[in-house]
Amino acid sequence: MAGGRTDEAAETTVKVERHGAIVRIRMNRPAKRNAQNPALIHAMDAAFVAAGDDPEVRAIVLSGEGPSFSAGHDLEYPGYDRRAHTYHTRLDMERTLFVDTLLRIRNLPKPTIAQVHGHCVAAGLMLACMCDLIVCDERARFSNPVLTMALAGVQLLVEPWEIGARKAKELLWTAEALGADEAHRLGLVNRVVPAAQLEAEATALAERIARLPPFAVRTVKKSINDALDFMGQARSWEHHFLLHVASKRSEEFDRWWTAMEAAGGGYKPGGLKATLAKRRATS
Repeated sequence: MAGGRTDEAAETTVKVERHGAIVRIRMNRPAKRNAQNPALIHAMDAAFVAAGDDPEVRAIVLSGEGPSFSAGHDLEYPGYDRRAHTYHTRLDMERTLFVDTLLRIRNLPKPTIAQVHGHCVAAGLMLACMCDLIVCDERARFSNPVLTMALAGVQLLVEPWEIGARKAKELLWTAEALGADEAHRLGLVNRVVPAAQLEAEATALAERIARLPPFAVRTVKKSINDALDFMGQARSWEHHFLLHVASKRSEEFDRWWTAMEAAGGGYKPGGLKATLAKRRATS
C-alpha cells in the first residue's frame, strides 16, 4: 500500500488506501450495498491484518462504497443454506468466517474507526461495533431484523453491550431501525456529522489519534477491551454464538428457509427480498 494509491490485490471486494499513517479500507460491493460474502470478508480480514502488522500505520478507517455501509451478510451466495452443512461443519465455518475475523478487528493493536452512512444492518452493525469508534452521517440507520428470519440474532450479540439490555430487546424484537441521533444518544456512535463532511470528519479523527504516542494508544485500547472481557463480554459472545448456530437447526428456521426458497429459490436473486417483504407485510 503506497501513499494514496489503491491496493490492486483487494480491488474486487475491498479498496485499501494508504495516506501517511492512516489506512482506509473501503468495502467495495456497492450494487449489493456491501453485503458481506466470503470474498469480501477474507479480503477485509487480510487488509486489517496487514495494517495491524505495519509499524508505520497508526489508525485504520473502515467505510463502504455506494449507498450504504453494509446490508449485513450476503444471503444470496451458494453455501449459505444451512442444509449444505452438518452442525459441526457449520459451527466451524461460522466461527472461522464470521467470528474469528471480527474478533481480529476488535483486538487489533491499532485504533479503528467505522465510518457509517446509509443502512448498517445486522452483520453490518456487528462489524461496525468491532471498531473502536463509530462516526456516522445524519441519515445513517442501524438495525438488526434477523429475528424475522427465525434466527437468534447474528453471530455476536453486540446490542446489549452497545445500547443496554432493554433497548437491545426492543431493537431485536421490533426490527425497527435506530436513527443517527438516537444511536448517538444511546452511545452506539461517537459522532454524527453532515453527510457531505462524513469522510473528512472520520479522516480528521483518525489523523488526530495517529499523532498520539502509539504504545499509549495500544495500551489503553487493550485495557478497555480487557475491562469489557472482565465484565463477561467474551464469554457472553461465545455463549450467544453457540445459540445462534443452534437456531439454524430449529423447525422455525427450516420453515423460514422453505418459504424463502418457494418465493425465489434459496439464494437465487429475489428469493430473500420477496420473503422478507412477505413476512413484513404479515407481521
